[in-house]
Amino acid sequence: MKAVAAYLLCVLGGNASPSADDVSGVITAIGGEADDSAIAALISDMAGKSAEEVVAAGQKRLETVSVGGGDGGGGGGGAGGAAAAAPVEEKKEEEEEEVDMGGGMDMFGGGEGGDY
Repeated sequence: MKAVAAYLLCVLGGNASPSADDVSGVITAIGGEADDSAIAALISDMAGKSAEEVVAAGQKRLETVSVGGGDGGGGGGGAGGAAAAAPVEEKKEEEEEEVDMGGGMDMFGGGEGGDY
């Protein structure tokens, strides 16, 4: 999976046909260990194909996959007697309190009225 992610990062970076060295370089740049056999297999599988074509073909195949839904079966049995008659208490939502951070909470470090 690391090899595929690294391959796609190369493609997003503008390299339409990354080499094994390119993919390995991305993995090792983040401190990972490159699996040369997995990378070689990926490069071989991608020969003559674009990443966009492969992703589009995968999306088409996923359209036919059933994921969930269907008959969920029967529900659990109902509680009997006094337990069924007891009202359910609703939890009260706590009001959010605004906190004054004393200004200077500029995410980009510009402060108030700074140059952007």
